[in-house]
Amino acid sequence: MSGQTDLPFHDLHTHGFVRVATSTPQVRTADVSFNRDAILAEAQRAHDAHVDLLVYPELCLSSYAMDDLHLQSALLDAVEDAVGEIVTASAGLTPVLLIGAPLRHNGRLYNCALAIASGKLLGVVPKSFLPNYREFYEKRWFAHGRNVADMTIRVGDMDAPFGSDLIFASNQLSSFIFHMEICEDMWVATPPSTQGALAGATILTNLSASNITIGKSDERHLLCRSQSSRASAAYVYSAAGHGESTTDLAWDGQGVIYELGDLLAESERFSLRAELCIADVDCERILQDRMQMQSFNDAAEASSHPEKHFRTVRFDHSPKCGDIGLNRPIRRFPFVPNRQNRLDEDCYEAFNIQVDALMRRFEATKPECMVIGISGGLDSTHALIVAAKVCDRLSLPRSIIRGYTMPGFGTSDYTKENAWKLMWALGITGEEIDIRPAATRMLEDIGHPVAKGEEVYDVTFENVQAGLRTDYLFRLAGHYNGFVIGTGDLSELALGWCTYGVGDQMSHYAVNAGVPKTLIQYLINWSTTTKQFNTETHAILQDILNTEISPELVPAGADGAMQSTEAKIGPYELNDFFLHHIVRFGQRPSKVAFLAWHAWRDTKRGLWPAGFPEAKKNEYDLLTIRSWLEKFLRRFFAFSQFKRSAIPNGPKVSAGGALSPRGDWRAPSDAVADLWLAELESKVPKG
Repeated sequence: MSGQTDLPFHDLHTHGFVRVATSTPQVRTADVSFNRDAILAEAQRAHDAHVDLLVYPELCLSSYAMDDLHLQSALLDAVEDAVGEIVTASAGLTPVLLIGAPLRHNGRLYNCALAIASGKLLGVVPKSFLPNYREFYEKRWFAHGRNVADMTIRVGDMDAPFGSDLIFASNQLSSFIFHMEICEDMWVATPPSTQGALAGATILTNLSASNITIGKSDERHLLCRSQSSRASAAYVYSAAGHGESTTDLAWDGQGVIYELGDLLAESERFSLRAELCIADVDCERILQDRMQMQSFNDAAEASSHPEKHFRTVRFDHSPKCGDIGLNRPIRRFPFVPNRQNRLDEDCYEAFNIQVDALMRRFEATKPECMVIGISGGLDSTHALIVAAKVCDRLSLPRSIIRGYTMPGFGTSDYTKENAWKLMWALGITGEEIDIRPAATRMLEDIGHPVAKGEEVYDVTFENVQAGLRTDYLFRLAGHYNGFVIGTGDLSELALGWCTYGVGDQMSHYAVNAGVPKTLIQYLINWSTTTKQFNTETHAILQDILNTEISPELVPAGADGAMQSTEAKIGPYELNDFFLHHIVRFGQRPSKVAFLAWHAWRDTKRGLWPAGFPEAKKNEYDLLTIRSWLEKFLRRFFAFSQFKRSAIPNGPKVSAGGALSPRGDWRAPSDAVADLWLAELESKVPKG
């Protein structure tokens, strides 16, 4: 982060993270001293957990469900005294404390959120919208704060900025900027936090009481998720819990933390204990998302740039430096559906995006057949089952798919046999063209050493085979009035792992171009577990999934070992991880390495996609991650853009991004990778 270049690699703050928490402290109705002590006890717990921002419930210092006791001077005096004591106690604590309290100002009583840090009352925000319907009667006691701006409030012997026009910005962590709103403010059509986000706040907080009724927890999730997504922010929500008066209402103490629509953490509801719900929010990711969404700036402009009207309260605090871990879910496979309860739906959606796209292209071009090269590998297998579904949808015989297996110098009997088995099982028109004679003739014509019996298996040797296969497919498409279905995937486009022009980079329609390798593997597996085809087809698909990924362009070695793609370019599971974080959020290499290390260093930590095979669960140390990331950066930024700039049409599948020059990614073909490599070299340890 800006101003944080001296922080070490393992410190989460270096990479733009802020540790936030919700707290549901013990509370007694109208017992201010008890509530003060409970607030401080939770503050100490949060300090020990290295929290940077701690959000308490609404009116937690006095308690919420007090009815007319809110208007008692003795209670309000006690609240002011307790605020002073909490401010004094905060001097030795790491977190910024956001507490709720009723405060008097100018003969009015306000329901307030107070920001406290390092022995200072930073500011006070009054509640903008007071509920006064059904079980709520807040207008009986409080004045609304919608028009309170440019004011100062005196609390005890302290003066602090007062108004609904406040956001708070850390002097230590440049992207740590927060806004406060209170309960009902989130339920209204125009939440104050929207303006706070447009003014620059990355973390939106809600101090809430919110009694619990059936279904209300889901409603809170909906509102928090929606606001965090729509405002491109984190949303931290803390509701009142056990100890509030149950004269007419009940309380569940729900705490949730969302970031850009993703749930990071939630508390245990109906707990009798004080609850602390902690997650590390990626404020840098939030700012990157806003930069990429020009409509966010348009919204700020349409609102007359709220940053001109908000007051920014800058504050000092003491974030805990060093390796304090990373407390947030990190998806090892960011392109792969991982919600167990939505697994079938997500895979169905991904698969049918491709089916629908190919179906529309087939209807538009009106060919007599689809031509596809079948290698027995993952990509051509997936493209073929998508094409088979297109035929089924259009009530066409699958025989209009013309599949060609084209064995070359490195083709194994096993993959060729699987290619044939798959074509037979799906009932397509299958043929075989041995490209070795034509490849030998071409190698002879260009004077390649292999033609003289030398074992020189270079790029030219490989590309002669890849080019001939594509050349045959295009000539076959012309001969049979068809079109060529491309099989190359998103991961290969990112790495430039395809032969340009007359090669597998080219086709009439690149149906897999938006699907990374890890997702292709998962979708093929999904098609078997959900019985999309017949039993024979499912068995073959499983065999193909269990085959090592190889281009099979080089003959097997003396030990019988086949050419391995991942041994040369790196594990696809890491490359897809790198791709997502660099393309979708523009994150610097050191941060990508930091995230990858936390995601992949231990197979026992974090969640795996549902049904992921135990035997395929891998882990990688930082040195390994650094090594493969360096190779990814060279290939992605300096080597392969010219191939992506000329790719055929193909559908975007994942919100994680695509690489079409007409879609998510536009870049010069002659750029260099020096800047990214230098950042990796200087910021990521080598051991």
